Amino acid sequence: MAAACVRTGRAGCEAGLGYDEPMIAVSAVIITFNEEQDLPRTLAALDWADEILVVDSGSTDATLKIAAATPKCRILHRDFDGYGPQKRHAVEQAAHDWVFSVDADEVVSPELADSIRGLLAAGEPPRAGYEVQRRLCFLGREFRFGRESNAPVLRLFDRRRGAVQDVPVHERVEIEGAAGRLDGTLLHYSYRDLDDYFDKFNKYTTAVAHKMRSRGKTASAWDFAVRLPVAFLTYYFVHGNVLNGFPGLVWSILSAYYRAVRYLKLYELDRLPSR
Repeated sequence: MAAACVRTGRAGCEAGLGYDEPMIAVSAVIITFNEEQDLPRTLAALDWADEILVVDSGSTDATLKIAAATPKCRILHRDFDGYGPQKRHAVEQAAHDWVFSVDADEVVSPELADSIRGLLAAGEPPRAGYEVQRRLCFLGREFRFGRESNAPVLRLFDRRRGAVQDVPVHERVEIEGAAGRLDGTLLHYSYRDLDDYFDKFNKYTTAVAHKMRSRGKTASAWDFAVRLPVAFLTYYFVHGNVLNGFPGLVWSILSAYYRAVRYLKLYELDRLPSR
């Protein structure tokens, strides 16, 4: 049997396929903090990876117990100092150069798992990184329309030719050259419920407001007043969330409010510089 049969999974040896070269090993990396509700679903969809590296920032729930009970899972601790630095550290600590970065509230579809394994089974991939289609799941519905479900995200990459941006929030992976594209989807269960949504809403809007201020941006009352209705019309009609039913309407309202509140908090920071 070919050298690739050192591993088994959805593709490769279990399917009776042989390859001319050994399969490239890959580490799935996740940062966590109190993720006991989402983590089991995420980890179960990563059984194709050679290693699952969890970098935790002090969870007090069952997150660590869940991770410890998962085959191939290795756990490290690091105090949280921003999403970019935390993910960057996780990538650096991975056992393998090819890394798949996944959030604790994301689930790899079987089609995406097969696509990753098929790519790595064919030898060294030609590109430094690969994008995947991520679909938002909100209020019990998988969104097939809207910007959140049609903007590809780069998640599989060679850390020798790419890295996570060292920024506190809204970090991205940057690579050398153009990215390829993988089949399948990454399902994003970003919010467990509306309570969770508003908890994250407050945290993220504050972080973004501070980031904007550090870059010298300012805000006026008009930024809040004008951005709110414009953002709603953009999310609902231009981006196509009208096609996502009632959850799409709710998402558009909340997303518009999110964009406006970032500027409202920046407005506050401009007038309370000691904060």
